[in-house]
Amino acid sequence: MEGSSFGAGRAGAALDPVSFARRPQTLLRVASWVFSIAVFGPIVNEGYVNTDSGPELRCVFNGNAGACRFGVVLGLGAFLACVAFLLLDVRFQQISSVRDRRRAVLLDLGFSGLWSFLWFVGFCFLTNQWQRTAPGPGTTQAGDAARAAIAFSFFSILSWVALTVKALQRFRLGTDMSLFATEQLGTGAGQAYPGYPVGSGVEGTETYQSPPFTETLDTSPKGYQVPAY
Repeated sequence: MEGSSFGAGRAGAALDPVSFARRPQTLLRVASWVFSIAVFGPIVNEGYVNTDSGPELRCVFNGNAGACRFGVVLGLGAFLACVAFLLLDVRFQQISSVRDRRRAVLLDLGFSGLWSFLWFVGFCFLTNQWQRTAPGPGTTQAGDAARAAIAFSFFSILSWVALTVKALQRFRLGTDMSLFATEQLGTGAGQAYPGYPVGSGVEGTETYQSPPFTETLDTSPKGYQVPAY
């Protein structure tokens, strides 16, 4: 993007809500936010079932409480992160410091890459534990919730990988320093200095030319006197 700083325009410019809502990055964050709810919501509501031997509850994923906790923590962390980064995107164009913009993009890039990896681990973990789960009344009852958590874990991998790519593109885009030159300097880098006014007697472009070599002749050489008649 020409004349931009890490994917955003001049600092302090007004934000267009319509264009912001249509940005691919915004759509990906909203999709990731919905996917995170679809992961930890079913686990919290239906992920724990009664055991056959007693009233105590156990995790539907092969009775492994760590699998349920991991899915809830992963989904809840993604939920909060999507909200935080959406607010950061709204405020991003108001950040006037190039260094702060760079830190924000690096934070987005690092977190998105980390959560992409964690979603991949979570998907493999939940799938493996569900395959090992023995069939039973509780498993049949909470089967849809378990399959929904697994499916949206896979969708979350795709959305967070896409967010990582978008953050990497913003970081590689860099900064056009001309956006900040006029704010930090009295005269911008791209601003021309005023020339001499027309009719002032001074040419707009002056070139210096050394005078031609002249030899000074001595009209009265030493030892010679003009005869008087």
